[in-house]
Amino acid sequence: MSILEHRKAIDRLDEQIVKLLNERTRHVLEIGNIKLKAGEEIYAPHRERAVLSRICRLNQGPLTNESLQAIYREIMSSALALEKTMVIAYLGPEATFTHQAAIQRFGSSLHYVPHKTIADVFQEVSKMRADYGVVPVENSTEGVVTHTLDMFVESDLKIVAQIVTPVRQCLMGNVRRDHIRTLFVHPQSLAQCREWIQRELPRVEIIETSSNARSAELAAKTPHAAAIAGTLAAERYKLRILEYDVQDSAVNVTRFLVLGRKCGPPTGKDRTSIMFSVRDEVGALHRALTPFRQYRINMTKIESRPSKRKAWEYFFFVDCDGHMQDRKVARAIEQLELHCSFVKILGSYPSVD
Repeated sequence: MSILEHRKAIDRLDEQIVKLLNERTRHVLEIGNIKLKAGEEIYAPHRERAVLSRICRLNQGPLTNESLQAIYREIMSSALALEKTMVIAYLGPEATFTHQAAIQRFGSSLHYVPHKTIADVFQEVSKMRADYGVVPVENSTEGVVTHTLDMFVESDLKIVAQIVTPVRQCLMGNVRRDHIRTLFVHPQSLAQCREWIQRELPRVEIIETSSNARSAELAAKTPHAAAIAGTLAAERYKLRILEYDVQDSAVNVTRFLVLGRKCGPPTGKDRTSIMFSVRDEVGALHRALTPFRQYRINMTKIESRPSKRKAWEYFFFVDCDGHMQDRKVARAIEQLELHCSFVKILGSYPSVD
């Protein structure tokens, strides 16, 4: 076939794709109307996962599964925006990794609102001024975000989904690399890129900032300056990326939580997050964790935080495989309650993206 013939074939296919996309969206809108009448949540992480898994099974290439998922994420995002004016609150400012993660989860068609603190994000969702919230909870090299864990003590919000995304720190600026005199960087990004900076930019003045977005903003305004941030910040402040992947660890991953008011049903591959406090007795923690071993439930994480209510009293945060509606998980939680002074299920949600 000639180029002209290929282009004509593409035009015919585009015609069919546009028609089918609109037909698909009409079905989605009908489902949305049924959900609204029944008082159900429009966004359904379990269904989203099922769709993405199914299209990957159907995929025979040459598109990669990652590319296909990105396309479908935007298809689903545009449909969500038509169903409801959906507001996503996130820890700001704009163009941070949290903002990037929120777009990765919900697509670019929804309304995103940045907030100054994690507490503000929780409040916006609690007060129903936002449909969902996105906050960081842990980084593979820097550990947990303790303030996010602390917020669950008083909040009734649920974890309805998670976003696990590689952190790709980039050197950016509108300056030649050998002309950089000042480097703007957030303290956490500095910690993640310290060895690279010392090796590659040993004589540069380092100025710490309040966020990655602020780093990029200052680099755009300051002569002979650069910043370390994510690609979204480079786009937002019109900076050239001088080098990708400047983080010291090749496995630098951040996990974000999606906050909502109601968890979805089991998908067959879920994670449950639980918070509890043990009685002040010898062996109390061991007894509390025994049901997880008894029912052969894999605990993927445990963290402790001071309760801030009483000296030397702690809350424990546990992530385990399974959904709270699964028989074994439900029984383990029942047993856990016998050994604890306080137990709270923070949510069950799909375990992988």
